[in-house]
Amino acid sequence: MEELIKKAAVLQEALPYMRRFQGRTFVIKYGGHAMTEKLLQESFARDVVLLRYMGIQPIVVHGGGPQIDATLARLGIEAKRVDGLRITDEDTMEVVSMVLRGKVNREIVAMLQRHGGRAVGLSGIDDGLLLAEKLAPVKTATGMVDTGRVGAIKDVRTEALRALMASNVIPVISPIAGDAEGRPLNINADTVAGEIAAAVGAEKLILMTDTEGVLDGNKQLLKSLTPDVVKRYKSEGVIVGGMIPKVDCAIRALFGGVNKCHIIDGRRQHAVLLEIFTDSGVGTEIVRRSGSTSK
Repeated sequence: MEELIKKAAVLQEALPYMRRFQGRTFVIKYGGHAMTEKLLQESFARDVVLLRYMGIQPIVVHGGGPQIDATLARLGIEAKRVDGLRITDEDTMEVVSMVLRGKVNREIVAMLQRHGGRAVGLSGIDDGLLLAEKLAPVKTATGMVDTGRVGAIKDVRTEALRALMASNVIPVISPIAGDAEGRPLNINADTVAGEIAAAVGAEKLILMTDTEGVLDGNKQLLKSLTPDVVKRYKSEGVIVGGMIPKVDCAIRALFGGVNKCHIIDGRRQHAVLLEIFTDSGVGTEIVRRSGSTSK
């Protein structure tokens, strides 16, 4: 009986958030260990489908770096990166497209449908969802480097997404955009999630990572940040490495109209639900200004 009472208390804690977010859109970037471990895959799929049944409209944007690297290795193509960006020559772009659109995207759609959701897979090329242009050469310690078929998003067309959401369908988006000629460009999945969240006016952008969230200098979780605090922590060397593009993406989304951004640990089962529907949360939230109390 004690265990049942605890479960009832969890539902009561979640109730205000269920009411608040009904009819709102959450954009979730799905990546890291959550995509490669079976238990975490199933946990994620159940959580996303549950959001839909609560009246929340999730949009899933997925990565696929490990899967791309594994396929490149099997084909004997070397995986190269500069400053965290994959160098994407024509051969690599073919593999990226094949893996993200032809394998990973379909697997996520099938998983969501297996757990009772309706889902449709898209890439940024479909219906001109994402228009991008090729990145200029990147400055590195050894000179300027051409990253190949890597792009920067210039425009987001949301008609297809809105039509799917109006039909209670979960869009699942692979991070490939089209240039002005319709040729594919590889885009960072966090960036795609942030741009889409801003374009649809999402309530929340949720970035799944392989860390607890944003950590301070003592490796303790920072529960809440504002853009000014993020800027200070970056200058002090507290926020470094791969977390920098994630916080930058979150801040761009905030100033693009997203209400709140969350960086959470995808290695934790039910991380999305624990962050959104509990008072304390489990990750780092980024808000426009301090003093915000709503989840």
